[in-house]
Amino acid sequence: MSLTRAQMAARVAADIPAGSFVNLGIGQPTTVADHLTPGSGVVLHTENGMLGMGPAAQDDQIDPDLINAGKIPVTELPGASYFHHADSFAMMRGGHLDVCVLGAFQVSATGDLANWHTGAADAIPAVGGAMDLAIGAKKVFVMMTLLAKDGSPKLVGECTYPLTGVGCVDRVYTDLAVLDVGPGGARVVDTFGITGDELAGLLDVPLVNA
Repeated sequence: MSLTRAQMAARVAADIPAGSFVNLGIGQPTTVADHLTPGSGVVLHTENGMLGMGPAAQDDQIDPDLINAGKIPVTELPGASYFHHADSFAMMRGGHLDVCVLGAFQVSATGDLANWHTGAADAIPAVGGAMDLAIGAKKVFVMMTLLAKDGSPKLVGECTYPLTGVGCVDRVYTDLAVLDVGPGGARVVDTFGITGDELAGLLDVPLVNA
């Protein structure tokens, strides 16, 4: 079976090295926080100025003044700190983050990222800090469904939407497969409820099996 969103988040969390400093993008990536193993030493950074973010807040944990960049109420872990968003962006741009996890409209087999605008005239651009994260983080993971709502693949040979970054994505986590991308093309790491041949049939890019 294909992975649920929660299972996708758990898979991403399992691949984040212990002790990493990590930023989770708005949307699906924020749910990764709920699946990190306690004691892993992973420190979560938010672009709105927090270091040491914990899982999403529930019920009486909710503090309206304690939110992530997506305005979702979150918890804080012991040692959490707060700072101006300008300092937060300096951390992002300065190469201080080990991993960022972003959503995407499209990712190319060579690692180009398109996640801020579909190019449609009536679409609302959502630049945020994605461009800073895409070039500033040491590793860029993307979490997305493999197929768009119209059934078209979101892993493509060349992005047709406006680019966020060129050659910046390292690994793509989807509901049907995990793939490494880069100069050598797309390499299949794992599949879920689908064979390698079936996966290849859904895409217009050549795949290298693990």
